[in-house]
Amino acid sequence: MSPGATEVLATVLFAVAVLHTFCVKRFAHWAQRYPSGSIQENLLHFLAETEVVFGLWSAALFIGIAALQGSVHAAVEYVEGLNFTEPKFVFVIMVVAATRPIVHLAESLIAFVARLLPVRESAAFYFTALTLGPLLGSFITEPAAMTLLALLLKRRYFDREISPRFAYASLGLLFVNVSIGGTLTHFAAPPVLMVASKWNWSTAHMFEHFGWRAACACVVSTAIVTASFWKELHALETIPVKPRPIPLWLTLLHLLFLGLVVCFAHHPDVFFGIFMVFLGLATATREYQDGLKVREGLLVGFFLAGLVTLGSLQAYWLKPLIQTLGGASLFFGATGLTAITDNAALTYLGSLVDGISPDLQYALVAGAVTGGGLTVIANAPNPAGAGILQTSKAFASEGISPLGLFLGALMPTAVAIVFFWLLHPVPA
Repeated sequence: MSPGATEVLATVLFAVAVLHTFCVKRFAHWAQRYPSGSIQENLLHFLAETEVVFGLWSAALFIGIAALQGSVHAAVEYVEGLNFTEPKFVFVIMVVAATRPIVHLAESLIAFVARLLPVRESAAFYFTALTLGPLLGSFITEPAAMTLLALLLKRRYFDREISPRFAYASLGLLFVNVSIGGTLTHFAAPPVLMVASKWNWSTAHMFEHFGWRAACACVVSTAIVTASFWKELHALETIPVKPRPIPLWLTLLHLLFLGLVVCFAHHPDVFFGIFMVFLGLATATREYQDGLKVREGLLVGFFLAGLVTLGSLQAYWLKPLIQTLGGASLFFGATGLTAITDNAALTYLGSLVDGISPDLQYALVAGAVTGGGLTVIANAPNPAGAGILQTSKAFASEGISPLGLFLGALMPTAVAIVFFWLLHPVPA
């Protein structure tokens, strides 16, 4: 199928957006050359925000479609024909999961398990958070797990005096582990959600083929990073956590709202209604709340909405490419392609290929989740983590470097390849 002018424009703008994500650090550096508060500084800081990149270039696509079609209505019709359920869901789940009662409960659970390990608390909490936390994403969804872990790790590690190598190794480990950690069930990881219904994948199927491999990969990768930065972890003093008592009934209500949002994840009109009621609860109990992460959630939702807008017109080259690959080439191709496109979009396009065998189904999804930590755009929850962590002391000066993230994610990605491919070879 020959691409039309709109598809070509979308591909060009998609490529520009990808390049833009690799230049955000440079924009932040340029912003420092101008007086504080000046238009130039504010504009460059705006362009340095990772979350605005795809939304910004999707706006250019909207204008381009209107110009090519000679009608604004054509551009409006295209946007209205897209499915923005995932960006809406990520926004809502990020705000709900980042509330004090939920974060406090998650921290207490991780700290309890960490105390069972015979090592210093700073190392034990790090290891437990980055193994147990991503696996919890299989039940509370990956965006919720990413939000919780980013908040916990920011305060305990990224806001401390840590080396850039440790910061990027931890960031890459977090993104990879969350990407694979949601595969114990069939409803928590975006790339699995895209195919589970059509391919009749149940939670039992996911655990048998994916879940135990994900758990093993998380443990091995985290153990390697922990051992590599053992001295640095041990040098960090334990942060005393001041107990801020939260009524049990309030924590249970927050868990109920979190569960309801997850339950109605495919019905935005319903979960937005639940969210509005939740905002009322948060307002009424503000003495037990921190500031809601509404701005952060909106930015992440904007990022994902832009990714949907630009990515939906890439099927003309992605789908035929998937059809021509088999076995190992499909697995490694999917792993590589996730660096430049959302892995959920990749598996969705694969689900449109008729007659794809169970072995190739596995190769596609396994490759997509394996490569989900290589870039910010590789996995839907990544922008949520980046949005929280880029304001930390470790990245505040120039933002998160895409190259630093890529290098930090290489080792855990390699470990995931071992468990998801080398221990489960699919016929070529």
